[in-house]
Formats: sequence, structure tokens, C-alpha cells
Amino acid sequence: MLAAVLTGALGGAMLTPAPAGAVSKEMIQLQQQVSQLLQGQQDLRSAVDSNNATLRTLIQQSMDSVNQMNSQMGLLQKSVQESNANASSRIDTISTQTQGLSDNVQDVQARVGKLSQQMNEIQGLLQTIDGRLANGGAPASGVAPSAGAASPQGSAPAYSAPPQPSAESAAPAMAPISADTLYQNALRDFSTGKYDLARQEFGDYIKNFPANDLASNAQFYLGELSYAQGSYQDAIGQYEIVINNYPKSFKLRAAELKKAFAELELGMKASGTRDLREIVRRLPGSDEARRAQAKLKEIGAAPTSRPAAH
Repeated sequence: MLAAVLTGALGGAMLTPAPAGAVSKEMIQLQQQVSQLLQGQQDLRSAVDSNNATLRTLIQQSMDSVNQMNSQMGLLQKSVQESNANASSRIDTISTQTQGLSDNVQDVQARVGKLSQQMNEIQGLLQTIDGRLANGGAPASGVAPSAGAASPQGSAPAYSAPPQPSAESAAPAMAPISADTLYQNALRDFSTGKYDLARQEFGDYIKNFPANDLASNAQFYLGELSYAQGSYQDAIGQYEIVINNYPKSFKLRAAELKKAFAELELGMKASGTRDLREIVRRLPGSDEARRAQAKLKEIGAAPTSRPAAH
């Protein structure tokens, strides 16, 4: 553009006849104008370059801010995930402790029932002894005296000394451990982290007292021991024994829930999600259903849409 203006000015000056002095003056003015135009162009370019540099600086600062925000968001997300994991671990620990307390309550109730039965038996025995003493020590009706105990008419019955114990029977034999003591020892060792000892004790309980009411609880805790030690495949097998062999077990629902948790730990998301949804569907409002819903939300899976009808 500047070249065109200059060319036009020079052409006009050449085509228009003018005195030599006037031509020189116009040429000087034209050169000044060209110089001014060139200076203006240079100033404009400098201003554009400065503005570009400022924009690049602002863009770089914006990018740095975005990167910093992304980094902070990553740290925040990691912190939230760790908090969720810790919360889930604490929930599992509290659930295990609650189960232990519930088992203790059940055990105490069973012991109270046994004590009540023993008290009734003792009371009956005392009543029998009182009856015998009231009859002068005579044997109960219907019980014939032995031939060797017969006495003449009107004489007192012959005294028969009790048999003396032999040397072998005199020595007290060591009593076997009771079911209650074995179960309490196993539960205490499990709660205090003595997993190997607790596993042996729960196994002994199932072996020696398979018909006891707490046998299914002992089987469930074998699964809990494997789960706590990270042996999730074995834990699934132990939980399935509870589910299949003890359909009326107090630990049936907990076994179903922990089996689903163990499946998720092994990466079996499809089966774990299906089992959790089934728990929510069948057991609405239960503690197991609430924990299943929380786990489904944690893994990003929607719970079942319709609960089971009552």
C-alpha cells in the first residue's frame, strides 16, 4: 500500500509540470510522509508483537492454572478414594465386631438356658432327697431291696458300705474342653488377630460339635479368616458351605453378602454385582441390603430396581 502511494505521488509529480523549486519541496514532503508511514507501520508492528507476547503469556498462565487444577483434582480424587476404602474397611471391621458381640449374646443365652435346665434338675433332685428323708430314708416305692440288704422283721436295714474306688479310678481324668469354651476361645483369638489358632479352633469345633447351634457360625468364621488374610477364593468356598449346608443359620445373610464381596475382590464383577442386587431385592431394609447398596454405589453399579414383594 505504501509503495502504491509512493508510486502514485511520484507519477503525479512527474506528469504535472511544476517549477523545480516546487518539485523539490513536494519531494521532501513526500519523503517525510513516507517516513511517517513507515514509522507508523513499524510502531503498529511493535504494538502487535507486544500484544501477541502478552496473549501468549496469558495463555501460558491459563494453561498452568488448568494443569495445577487438574493436579489438585487428581489429588482430591485420590484422597476421596482412599477415604472410601478406609471407610469400607472400618465398616467391615465394625461389622465383624458386631457379629462377634451377637455371637457372644447368643452364647450367653444358650448358657442361661442350660443353667436353667440344670437348676430345674437340681431342684428335682433336692425334692427327691427331701422326700426320702421325710420317709425315714426308705427307698422309693417300686424299688425292691436287694437280697443281701434284707433284715429281720423290725430290725434296721443292714448298712452297706459304698464300694471303694480303685487306684486307677481315684486319679481324676482330664475333662475334655466343652463346646462353649472352645467356641469362645476361637472367637477371642479371631478378634485379637490370632488367625491360625482361631482357624484350628473353629475347625475343631465343627469336627467335634457338628450338631451344635453354633457350628454354622464357626463355619462362617472360617470364611472370615480366609477373607481377612486375602484368600478370597477359599473364603467363597467357606461361605458357600454355610449357604448350602446351614439354610437356617444366623450367619446365612452375612455369608451371602461376604461371598459377593469376595467375588468383587477377585475381579468377578458380573457375579458379585448380581449377588449384591439379589440381596437388595430379597432383603429390603436389612443391614445386609444397606451394605450391598453401598457396595454397588462404590463400584458404580445401580442396585436392582424393584425390591422383593412381601
